[in-house]
Amino acid sequence: MTSATIWRQSILNERHRELGSKLEESWNDMAIPQHYVTDPYLETEAVRNRAGLIDVSALKIINVSGKDSLAFLNALLTADIAKIPAGRSMISSVVDDAGGLIDDVLIYVDGDGAFRLSHGGGALEEALPVVAEGFDVAFTRDNDIHILSLQGPKALDILSPHTPMVLKDLPYFGHGKTTLFGIPVSLARGGYSAERGYEVFCAAKDAVFLWDKILEAGAPFGAMPVSWDCLDIVRVEGALLFFPFDMPHKDTTPFEVLMDWSVDLSKPDFRGKAALIARKGTERTHQAGLEVLAPRAITPGAKIFKDGAEVGVVNSTTYSQHLMKSVALVSLKPEFTALGTALTVTDGAESFEANVVRTPFYDPMRLRTHPLEERA
Repeated sequence: MTSATIWRQSILNERHRELGSKLEESWNDMAIPQHYVTDPYLETEAVRNRAGLIDVSALKIINVSGKDSLAFLNALLTADIAKIPAGRSMISSVVDDAGGLIDDVLIYVDGDGAFRLSHGGGALEEALPVVAEGFDVAFTRDNDIHILSLQGPKALDILSPHTPMVLKDLPYFGHGKTTLFGIPVSLARGGYSAERGYEVFCAAKDAVFLWDKILEAGAPFGAMPVSWDCLDIVRVEGALLFFPFDMPHKDTTPFEVLMDWSVDLSKPDFRGKAALIARKGTERTHQAGLEVLAPRAITPGAKIFKDGAEVGVVNSTTYSQHLMKSVALVSLKPEFTALGTALTVTDGAESFEANVVRTPFYDPMRLRTHPLEERA
């Protein structure tokens, strides 16, 4: 990840330097530990089988409050925020007047008209004042908050003894205020790894202490700190989209990336609703997954062909040592997205056979994040 501007800094930067990061890459106005000295595939193995701790403080958190906060958010976002109870969260799209995606947002409902919006590198903050006119609402960026994400099948065992929250009962997309190692935090179940995981929201002054204590508690379980190289691998294996890298059109609609579930056209008017209604069913491309017969990751931007005609583009990729496959998240003309469709990927001077497959590539039934006993 790179960004032209770096003005936010994680309080954990010294820990990242100790792990070998030069903090040369950035995202969302913050330097990130893209690489550690450890092999990212060993880090991935830790996340898949034990647990990995990731600093995701580069996410931006916006606090929203005021008597019109719910009405304001429903005018801004495509999802119906009124359907989310306190203590739960939801992903929504943010579109412009033309129905084009300008961001995706995770909304945390704290109750009593208080909300938190977590977003990445999109234009949410530019959209806030555009929609806010006429609403009694306040929104402020929280630049103090740090977010530590512990991902993997041992995350529950590592954290549970150190918080009074009954963590095993916290549902997916659930969250709440509590303490961890005696420090006030908000704990949320979720993440970006296709594993069961938890995100710890804390003040900057507590982040180093909590980072060290989580790793200390995780050591008997084989937990380790992991880089954004690892995060890129596990999120592609889990077919988790990353704005804007998986949105190839400048005005990509939620429907073109199969985020229909993030759009509630039955709720009252919201920004871009009329455009989305008009554009529904006119998708130029659909999101799909490819397995590529290549011994490496394909270069993002590589073209996809069927019988010599260009039919799509490669967006996000990895070579998954866990799956022993080269996989890619791609945008294809809708008529070529059927499972099993044979295609050709041209990457520079090389061409490779590929097939459309079910996503996520890893854990296609999402049993790791949504165990069957929790679906009853």
